[in-house]
Amino acid sequence: MFQTSPATAEGSSRPAFQFELVHVDRHCGARLGRLHTPHGTIDLPTFMPVGTCGTVKGLTFDQVAAAGAQIVLGNTYHLALRPGPELVAQLGGLHQFIGWNKPILTDSGGFQIFSLAQMTKITEAQAVFRSHIDGSQLELSPERAVRIQEQLGSDIAMVLDHVIGLPATYAAVEEAMERSTRWAARCQRAHQRSDQIQFAIVQGGLDPGLRRRSAEQLVSLEFPGYAIGGLSVGEEPAAMYETIAATCPCLPVDRPRYLMGVGTPRDLLEGVLRGIDMFDCVMPTRNGRNASAFTDSGQLKIRNSCYRDDPRPVQADVETPQSHLSRAYLRHLFMAGEMLGPILLSLHNVAYYQRLMRQAREAIAADSFLEFYNRRLAGWGAGDSRDDSD
Repeated sequence: MFQTSPATAEGSSRPAFQFELVHVDRHCGARLGRLHTPHGTIDLPTFMPVGTCGTVKGLTFDQVAAAGAQIVLGNTYHLALRPGPELVAQLGGLHQFIGWNKPILTDSGGFQIFSLAQMTKITEAQAVFRSHIDGSQLELSPERAVRIQEQLGSDIAMVLDHVIGLPATYAAVEEAMERSTRWAARCQRAHQRSDQIQFAIVQGGLDPGLRRRSAEQLVSLEFPGYAIGGLSVGEEPAAMYETIAATCPCLPVDRPRYLMGVGTPRDLLEGVLRGIDMFDCVMPTRNGRNASAFTDSGQLKIRNSCYRDDPRPVQADVETPQSHLSRAYLRHLFMAGEMLGPILLSLHNVAYYQRLMRQAREAIAADSFLEFYNRRLAGWGAGDSRDDSD
């Protein structure tokens, strides 16, 4: 059991942050755990809906909570641009500002080093961005990333790392990995809030040796949690799974493990199988806005003509207040350009991901995760026989 911080949750003698490894499936690496934070306990494995700019797109936070989410993610880069961390701090911190009283994890802005590469200059001191909004300059050093996240007041803050796209040369991947380690140490030194913990980020591309070296360097720094970053940036899924399998054994058993920016329902189960505890991805809401719904039979492309008169719900046992509505009605909303369509499918997808993680936790507790994994993969592979293309 891992615990940190002298701060205690209000009305409790328990340390504000505490990780419990409850059970490991007897047949694989899948882990059942709990992460206690000042804003509540997170059951692991878990999926974090992405609220990049302080909102999970198209949904209220009451809807996100009702869908089963116990923690959401915000982004340092985007919130630093607007509305600005000073304003968020002035208005009581990110929890108060967005109206979410459960845990929040904030990314550091490291992913934008990759995604905005054409507008970014990297030096040992910092990353210098040009805003994608108005072209203004933003300097993001490890110390600045820590300061912004402390102003936001998230429960879990990520260190600033150097993310590069794949494929890349060994030299480029090694340089980014080593810089990420140095930046992690600077973030650790700059960190001051006792009611916030930092997670380090393992880098190293697809090279097992670099991943092991990165993990060893970061573990020696004794962070409360560890993430695997720099994946889902152009590599094949099989290569990502191999990298996860090579990295997890290098991470402490008594700390939470977070796979950043991943991914599809299958990606989540592949990660859980190999020992990952936490995930985030924009896919549930992005796909929902584009008329694609996740189900146990694969993705439904709700605009397809086969759903014009389909009376069935998207999936009956994914519970939302609107889960009884027919596929025909949802298709109608998209065909009519009604904004309710993207909202309802986004809500369904967030609820589907939460249900998937809840079922995974139940399977791990029963030492039956492999059976659950194989059953879900078989269903996703079968698809919906009526889901033709227009």
